[in-house]
Amino acid sequence: MLVLLPPSEGKASSGRGAPLKPLSLSLPGLADAREAVLAELVDLCAGDEEKAREVLGLSEGLRGEVAKNRELRTAGARPAGEIYTGVLYDALGLASLDTAAKRRAARSLLVFSGLWGAVRVTDRIPSYRCSMGVRLPGLGALGTHWRKPMAEVLPEAAGSGLVLDLRSAAYAAAWKPKGEVASRTATVRVLHAPTRKVVSHFNKATKGRIVRSLLTAGIAPSGPGELVEALRDLGYEVEVAAPEQAGQAWALDVLVDEVH
Repeated sequence: MLVLLPPSEGKASSGRGAPLKPLSLSLPGLADAREAVLAELVDLCAGDEEKAREVLGLSEGLRGEVAKNRELRTAGARPAGEIYTGVLYDALGLASLDTAAKRRAARSLLVFSGLWGAVRVTDRIPSYRCSMGVRLPGLGALGTHWRKPMAEVLPEAAGSGLVLDLRSAAYAAAWKPKGEVASRTATVRVLHAPTRKVVSHFNKATKGRIVRSLLTAGIAPSGPGELVEALRDLGYEVEVAAPEQAGQAWALDVLVDEVH
């Protein structure tokens, strides 16, 4: 099973660890594309601060993020699972998983990123600010920049099992499973049951809880059908839209009344 996650806007500090070693990151086929984004982002943030804030879409209160990006090559690095914070990651609770579940997380979780493309939760990265929606002056839109290298690397990373896609739309644009991989991919939408609407907090928290439930129970469905059965066994209310033709992903709606 491969679980595709969005990153978080907010991130923990880099800390005092050893600096980034780009070639140590997972998915080495993305190395050149990563270096291109890293080099331009560092150069952008080392120059005109106001231009950098505009390009990155940062408010006055987030001015310090520009300085953070300027130091990406020398800042301390920590496992990505410790860097990413926010509602989804709080609900996932990687730090509190038992040893076996942490091993499953290391194998199966892949976090998408405007800067890194995608990383495992065990990959050591510095704290940064660069969303997939950014358009860098030299490289252009990052979603477009990542499509070709992702298309070359991600099918192999997907292996032969389920691909559970929990990404937001901006990050899903960087790689869309196709063909045989798409047929074993399930996208998940979380709906507030009384209103049948997507509510950000319900959506993020429930996705984190779903991943935690699967990791804790040691469940690794081989395909979307098995995933639906597993989620229902775990107590989730799931509605399914199976693909109408080959090469399409399954669409799952998880209905929730409240998030605990």
